[in-house]
Parts: sequence; C-alpha cells; structure tokens
Amino acid sequence: MENLIIEGVKSTYFTPQVIFNAETGECSITGESYLEDTWDFYRPILGWLKQFAEEVKTPVNFTFDLTYYNTSSSKCFLDIVKQLKEYQDAGGSVVINWKHPEDDDDIREEAEDYKNFLNIDINIIPY
Repeated sequence: MENLIIEGVKSTYFTPQVIFNAETGECSITGESYLEDTWDFYRPILGWLKQFAEEVKTPVNFTFDLTYYNTSSSKCFLDIVKQLKEYQDAGGSVVINWKHPEDDDDIREEAEDYKNFLNIDINIIPY
C-alpha cells in the first residue's frame, strides 16, 4: 500500500498537510482546513484509511494538529474519527492525538465532543 502525502496549500482557500505512512501507521493532518470542495479533498483520505484497515491492519497513531478549520472540515474529521473507531472495534489498535492551541477552546471542545459522542479515547493536547 502506498503512503498518502498531500502538501498543504495556503491561498484563497487553505488545505492541510496530510501525511499517512502505510508502513508505520503514523498519520497526521496539520495546518488549516478551509476548503471550497471539502468532500472532494477528504474523500481519498477516508478511502486510504478504509484500505489501510482492510489490508494493512497494523496499529494507527493518528494526529490532528489544526489551528483552524471550517464546519465542513469538521464533519470530515468526525467521519475520520468514526472510521478509526470502527477499526478499533474490529480489533485494530488506534491512538488519536488531538493537538490544539492552548487558547482555542472551540478546537478543544470539538475533540471532547467526538470523544464523548463516539466513546473513543482521544488524547487532547494543548500547546
């Protein structure tokens, strides 16, 4: 399985940097996510995670490290966490780290909502 690497872009819209390593299971989404076609951007990411869960089946260490994102990106993050939860429920090992600026309560609260709603452990890490 190939790694998934998407360079972040800052212009009129912002796309985050995505680095998913199929060998190590280290996955991260960093930067800002403010997109016009959010679903088009995140669809291949969700597809990669599904393929990883079906084919590779090794532990996943997933890090969200975003300083800003819009509502449509938030929905996609929820879908990613749901997919990680499904993998965990099927016996896969999952660690989720959710980093956020110390003074950004909205990003922290979103992680807490996902954690409580999906009943999955998320390490919420201020910086």
